[in-house]
Amino acid sequence: MRFSVDPWDPSYGSSLDAEDLGESTARVVADVEIPADRWRPLDPGPGVTPPPATLFVDGVRRIDAQVWVEEPGTGAASPALCASYAAGVVCCGPEGADLVAHDVRRGLFTTAAHAVDVVTPAGTYEASLADARRDVAPAQALSVALQARLREVEIATAVAARSGLSTSDDLLVVDGPLRGRQHLPRALGYIKSHRSEYLPAPLNGLVAALGAGQRTPVFLLGSSWDRYTWYLRLPCDPGAPWAGVVRLECSATLTGAAAADMARLSQVTLCRYASEGYKDARAPQNLYPIAGLERQLRRRLGDAVVLYRALRRAAHR
Repeated sequence: MRFSVDPWDPSYGSSLDAEDLGESTARVVADVEIPADRWRPLDPGPGVTPPPATLFVDGVRRIDAQVWVEEPGTGAASPALCASYAAGVVCCGPEGADLVAHDVRRGLFTTAAHAVDVVTPAGTYEASLADARRDVAPAQALSVALQARLREVEIATAVAARSGLSTSDDLLVVDGPLRGRQHLPRALGYIKSHRSEYLPAPLNGLVAALGAGQRTPVFLLGSSWDRYTWYLRLPCDPGAPWAGVVRLECSATLTGAAAADMARLSQVTLCRYASEGYKDARAPQNLYPIAGLERQLRRRLGDAVVLYRALRRAAHR
């Protein structure tokens, strides 16, 4: 029996969620860069060089406590989350990598309109109102509100980091989909795992045929929002058909030619930062700058035990 092993650590799920992978209903325009009947693996081509500065943006979140906000005079209570979250930017250039911006915040996320900030000796949890909808479970509504606030902080941090650069010829790589951040110039969304099959079968088969550093042609993907996208295989040991495959996104406001330029730039830039299995359990997709940024941000979230105890004491005051 012959088989291959995906290098992605199974404790993180799978880089390809085969059980959930289904045909997407998104609109696909395949002939943005090359007619669909001429699709083939693409190399970056000559003359393409990495930018002088590559900014990697990421955010982390942690639930410090699940709480209940009591409704005055009714005896009822609304579920809420106390969470710590942070965003940061690592700038990579010829002289190395530096953490150039970061922002750590704490929040109380609830559907209770009368909620106020929770003040503790370990930090203040700023009250944020989540939308209460009958078709959405309360826990999901709170998680969505937290993710939206984290996205806002990521955008603000990225803008702040760029304002301090001496060059405007940079590249911004956002860990995750570009949605909500596609207005940022020279920005790429970086998707490490795959949950939908966007391409029709004849074109989707090309992804497994990609060599290290090769990509698919650019195609336009339209759903509740439009973006240009393509698949890229990072350098990795041969094995599973989709091993080392990531998907990149850029803004649909670009021309098709400009999107193709971004795709070529992603090839010569991101492959340099692909991680190795002996250093990272999510290699090669978890790029070294992103992995390092995640570690730095999680350390800055503070001690979870201390924060939990501070919340317990605040609740009993």
